Amino acid sequence: MISKATKPYLVRAIWEWCADNGYTAYLAVQVDENTRVPAEFVKNGEIVLNISADATHKLTLGNDLIQFAARFGGVSRECSIPMPAVRGIFARENGEGMFFQPQPATEPTAAEPTTRESTSSAAPTPPSPGAPSPASPNGRKSHLQIVK
Repeated sequence: MISKATKPYLVRAIWEWCADNGYTAYLAVQVDENTRVPAEFVKNGEIVLNISADATHKLTLGNDLIQFAARFGGVSRECSIPMPAVRGIFARENGEGMFFQPQPATEPTAAEPTTRESTSSAAPTPPSPGAPSPASPNGRKSHLQIVK
């Protein structure tokens, strides 16, 4: 029997952890032809979205697809993100969450999550492979750990 990918379960768990702790859940997405998000907010093929309960309407965190409606510039827009396009989910307030290895859209393989800790209050973007860990304002390096 083939087991299901862990990625959707981890995304839901981090979203719930954010909600339980009063954090704002952000989703980092690699935009491709199967991703429906407002194109005017996509930068370098990526977008970071606030997916907290306060920012979305009809949020569905499914095994294959994340769907919701949200306001962009005051206009309600429908968003649809295939699970392979999800690069990470994290709390805006502290940067804690999970980032995933790139995954081809056609091959449903198990995700290899990484954990990330940061002290930045701005919405961080996923780290580039091989990029050094940035130092936080308190002088300590954030750490990045691959969990297999």
